[in-house]
Amino acid sequence: MRYANPSTESRINALKDQGCDRILLVPLYPHYAAATSATACDEAFRALMKMRWQPAVRVAPSYHDDPVYIDALARSMTASLAKLDFEPEKIIATFHGMPEKYLQKGDPYHCQCLKTSRLLCEKLGIVPDRWLTTFQSRFGNDPWLQPYTDATVERLAKDGVKKLVLIAPGFSADCLETLEELDVENRDIFENNGGKKFAYLPALNDSPEGIDVIEAIARRELMGWI
Repeated sequence: MRYANPSTESRINALKDQGCDRILLVPLYPHYAAATSATACDEAFRALMKMRWQPAVRVAPSYHDDPVYIDALARSMTASLAKLDFEPEKIIATFHGMPEKYLQKGDPYHCQCLKTSRLLCEKLGIVPDRWLTTFQSRFGNDPWLQPYTDATVERLAKDGVKKLVLIAPGFSADCLETLEELDVENRDIFENNGGKKFAYLPALNDSPEGIDVIEAIARRELMGWI
């Protein structure tokens, strides 16, 4: 963990103590961003800077368009949709937002999110006019990536959409942001503006589909080492 235990440094030292001389870093962010994937690696490199006996290190790339990832999302989403007692009129793929200036500086995150959303929509065979891509969790006064999730949810409800589903493909595991902001706050926005049926579909979490993704990436990136 970057900000909690077990810390990145403690686990790298534990690997070294076990005789490990080759380490693969796999940031659990499907989409690369300087604020997420890069900072996870920075934390590892800070630990490595303190070590005289250096292991060889690789970093797994983003997997936003990896067929294994898209297939896992599609299988998980199909199973979740089958459990609902309604057919959604609209489906929103919502991603964590970031200030627009990051995109302007060259951060690939926005483009990678849009590609994931498009590939998932195509994989599921959903007609494009039922599918939207938005960004949540903005704060501060600077403009962030748009369209905003909460504003989109409100607009859809006011436009007469009664059945809505949200998914958050950018999260490997559910957290306060998905469970509170998406499933509670956005549910309230939708229902308070005329919506009737709302569902947030869970992230991959520790499902077989989620583990399939991590295993596939790790095995591919370890080629030549094992």
